[in-house]
Amino acid sequence: MTEATYPARHQLIEFLETHKEEIENEWAETPVFASRDRETAKEEAAALLTGLQRVVQDGAEEDSSAEGFTTARAVLGTLAARSAGGPSGSTLPDVSVLKEPVLRLWKQQDLSDDVTHYGAMVLATAISTLRNVLLEMELSLGADTILAQQEQLAELSTPVVKIWEGVLAIPLIGTLDSMRSQTATESLLEEIAKQQAKVAILDITGVTAVDTLVAQHLLKTAMAARLMGAECVISGIRPQIAQTMVQLGISLGEVVTRSSFADAFAYALRKLGFEVVHAGEVR
Repeated sequence: MTEATYPARHQLIEFLETHKEEIENEWAETPVFASRDRETAKEEAAALLTGLQRVVQDGAEEDSSAEGFTTARAVLGTLAARSAGGPSGSTLPDVSVLKEPVLRLWKQQDLSDDVTHYGAMVLATAISTLRNVLLEMELSLGADTILAQQEQLAELSTPVVKIWEGVLAIPLIGTLDSMRSQTATESLLEEIAKQQAKVAILDITGVTAVDTLVAQHLLKTAMAARLMGAECVISGIRPQIAQTMVQLGISLGEVVTRSSFADAFAYALRKLGFEVVHAGEVR
């Protein structure tokens, strides 16, 4: 703030304080607060004006991270949620309509043209930045929603199934990215601990391709399960995948592998002391 603009800003600060109630009343009548009762609308309008006053005092009308705008974020969040009609909505309250009342009142003051012009510019900029803050909040909320949905999908796409007392299975389908891999490992280890499982089957029949990263994930999961007292069996290694792994020099070390889920299940049962025989062989 330069020495030349300080008197004008000081007059603007005085105007906002002197006409505070009048501005709040006019703001409360705008469409921004249309769905609120009169008392609540005035309270929310007052909170926004308090934030605006702080921004003007600090000379931070262009800084969306300024403390004054931070103060206004709680009210903006409430306004956005109500205007959008819930999580699936896509509209925002048009806070730009707040400019007209406050600019009209400001221009009614008996001030020089330079001061009037300067104050109007500051007020218009502050309310424009207020709208930017609202847009930033919507973008952030959208990103959080997408992330939450991705996490939910990852959990749904990596279910841990109890197929026998002490035997768990997790069918992996599609492409294994880092998030799905982490979710699968965490889900499996939690169930091993919860159910005191002795064998865990990682079935990759539905995995489209196995590369070095996927193999590393499988090995890490097997090692983690072993540390918890469970043996990990990898099933569903098809001929094409086996060839690819050989060509890439990928080794699963000491991890037990089986060509099909049925073979892996039979191995798990034998590991637990059961004997798997055909019904016709039983005498």
